[in-house]
Amino acid sequence: MNILITCAGRRVSLVRAFQKELKKVFTEGKVLTADFDPNLSSACHASDGSFHLPLIKDDTYLSSLIELCVAQNVKLIIPTIDTELSLLSKNKQTLIDNGITPIISSESFINICRDKRKTQAFFSDNNINVAKEFSKTDYTLPLYIKPLNGSRSVDNFTIKTEEDLTDYHFKNDDLIFFEYIDHSQYDEFTCDLYFDKQHYLKCIVPRKRIAVRDGEVNKGITAKNSLMEYINKNLGFIDGAMGCLTAQFFKHKENDAVYGIEINARFGGGYPLSYLAGANYPKWIIQEYLLDQTVDSYSGWEDHLLMLRYDSEILVHDYKG
Repeated sequence: MNILITCAGRRVSLVRAFQKELKKVFTEGKVLTADFDPNLSSACHASDGSFHLPLIKDDTYLSSLIELCVAQNVKLIIPTIDTELSLLSKNKQTLIDNGITPIISSESFINICRDKRKTQAFFSDNNINVAKEFSKTDYTLPLYIKPLNGSRSVDNFTIKTEEDLTDYHFKNDDLIFFEYIDHSQYDEFTCDLYFDKQHYLKCIVPRKRIAVRDGEVNKGITAKNSLMEYINKNLGFIDGAMGCLTAQFFKHKENDAVYGIEINARFGGGYPLSYLAGANYPKWIIQEYLLDQTVDSYSGWEDHLLMLRYDSEILVHDYKG
């Protein structure tokens, strides 16, 4: 009963969480990792075994993934980056036919999450406010510009004056102009959401983003606040949603006004804070998909738990390159 974490990169904390929970149930179970360059992936060195896979855009990626999983008795795949979600969801049944279950939402829901305009429409359809989108010929400053299907805060821009705008912003059709939500009035939260096999929401952990580095939270704190009731009311069931999702919201500092920003249908880089607070998504995945057990709703995680991240080292002795 082995688990494979794909595109593992720096996800050491996620690997260790799955190792801890898997070995409680299957003492011989292994948490394996795959990456394009496993020798230079810290998570690959922390796992129970690591393997090379081609880039996701490579035509052989899917067949190589299946071959690896079959050879290594992998029963579950945990994806970690946005670009692999569409491919895995599209080929989910093929993977299942080979005895491999990817913990991933439906293809239709992935398509919503990967497109900012579709995400805006999804939030609106579920009675969640969204930032107004402007035409590039008719807009009001300040603006927030981001790509249609980007990630990791790449090509995100805060525009406060006309001088901040460049030809790149206007000519790049992938960039969208949005209303700027004032950070002096709103706090930004990433919420770790767990959806069971039947697509029902079982856990909500709002994490206030204090500092972000490379699109990933570097300092954050758990917060039991009105977002929990708000999200449960509006997103308590999402057709096709499964496993861990991370959703971003802006919440007004003085009232309950909320804006939905985006949804990532995977584990986010800041999930280790929720895990350490007691929201045990790896355990629930093992229970649902390896033990065929149900998962109960849970809100007993630790409130006001502050996470301050720092750089640590993975040392590889006698490395030859």
